[in-house]
Amino acid sequence: MSDSLDVLIVIGGLSVGGAERHVSSVTRALARTGWSIGVYSLAGEGALQAEISAAGVRVIQPPVNQGSFGRLPIFRPLWTFIIAIHLIYTMLKTQPRIVHFFLPAAYMIGAVAAWIARIPIRIMSRRSLNNYQQGYPAARWLESKLHRTMDAILGNSMAVVRQLRDDEGVPESKLGLIYNGIEAVQASHDRSAVRSSLMIDDRTLVFVIVANLIPYKGHLDLLEAFSLANDRIGQPWRLLIVGRDDGIGSELGAAAGRLNIDGNVSFLGLRSDAASLMSASDVGLLSSHQEGFSNTILEGMAAGLPMIVTNVGGNAEAVADGETGLVVPPHDPAAFADAIVRVARDPALRDRYGAAGRERVGALFSSDTCVTKYQALYRGLMRGEAPGDIPEVRTSL
Repeated sequence: MSDSLDVLIVIGGLSVGGAERHVSSVTRALARTGWSIGVYSLAGEGALQAEISAAGVRVIQPPVNQGSFGRLPIFRPLWTFIIAIHLIYTMLKTQPRIVHFFLPAAYMIGAVAAWIARIPIRIMSRRSLNNYQQGYPAARWLESKLHRTMDAILGNSMAVVRQLRDDEGVPESKLGLIYNGIEAVQASHDRSAVRSSLMIDDRTLVFVIVANLIPYKGHLDLLEAFSLANDRIGQPWRLLIVGRDDGIGSELGAAAGRLNIDGNVSFLGLRSDAASLMSASDVGLLSSHQEGFSNTILEGMAAGLPMIVTNVGGNAEAVADGETGLVVPPHDPAAFADAIVRVARDPALRDRYGAAGRERVGALFSSDTCVTKYQALYRGLMRGEAPGDIPEVRTSL
C-alpha cells in the first residue's frame, strides 16, 4: 500500500464525543467510496479507533501518548513540540493532497505543521461557537492568523458560519457549511424491554437528555424547569440523564433532591446504548447554553422524539420550532417548564412533532447527504475552486 493519502484528518483525540463520532462516521464512509483517508489523533488511542481502522482508514498516533505526560503543565510544551515534529514528519511521509483540522488543539498545532510541510490544501472545521476563546487571547490571536492560511473554513451551523464571518473576519469566499449527518436508525429496540430494564412502566412519560455533565449543557436549568412543571405534567414522569460525569454529577444530584424531584430523575452515566434509551422515551431534550450543532438532537429526531431545545448555536436550525419540537430561550427554566407541560399534556402533538422530525432528519441531515457534501468540497478544492464556488457547501449569508 502506498503511503500517500488523499486526505489527512487531524483531530484532538478519538474518545467518544460529538466531533469524534462525526469524524468516525465521515471517514468510514469516505473510505468505502475509495478515498485514501488517514486520521491523526493527537491524544493517541481512543475508543473510536477500532471502528475507524476496521473500515480501512489509517489511524496514526504520536510517539508519545498524551496520558498524564501531556496534561501536566510543566511537560505540556515538550509534548506539544514532540507532536508538532511528528505531525510534520507524518505529513511529509504521507503527502496528503488535503489536510483537514477538527477541534482547536488540532488546528493550532496542525495548521503550523501543514504550513511547514507545504500541504497544498488546508481546511479547518469549527464545531462550536468560539466561547472557548474567552479568557485565552493568545488562542484567539493565533487562530486569526491561521485562518489566513486556510483554503476553506467550515461551520456545522449557520450560527457558527456567521460568527466566523462577523466576529473573526473570515472572508465569505472561504466559508462553507456542512451540517452534521447521522446514519439511519434501525427500529430494532424493544421499547417495553428497555423500559422494564429501567423499572419504568408503560404509563410513565419519559424524557431524555443525552449530554455530558458539563455546566454549559444546562442540566441545572433543566432540573429547575422540571421542578416548576412537576405539578402540571399531569401523569407519572421520569427524566433520564445520559452522559459522562465531567465533575458536576454530585451537584446535580443534590439539586434534584433540593427540588424534590430526585425520585423522578435517573442519572445513567455514559452509555453505549443511547439509541435504545431514546426508543424507550417520549420526549427529547437539550438545555445547552452554547452549541455548535448537536448530533444528539438529530438522533432524537431520527428516533421519532419531539424535541425541546434551547435557542443557541444551530439548535433552531435542526429543530423547526412548532413543527418538529419547541425552541425556548437559554437560561430560562420557566420557559422550558412551559414547553415541557405543553408536550406532556398533548399526545397528538408529540406524535406530530416526532413524525415531522424523523422526516426532517432524512431530508436534510442524513449521513449520505453529509458525506456527499464533503466529497464535493474536496473535489472542488482540488480543482482550484473556493468554497463559495461549490454549490453543495456554499453559504447563504
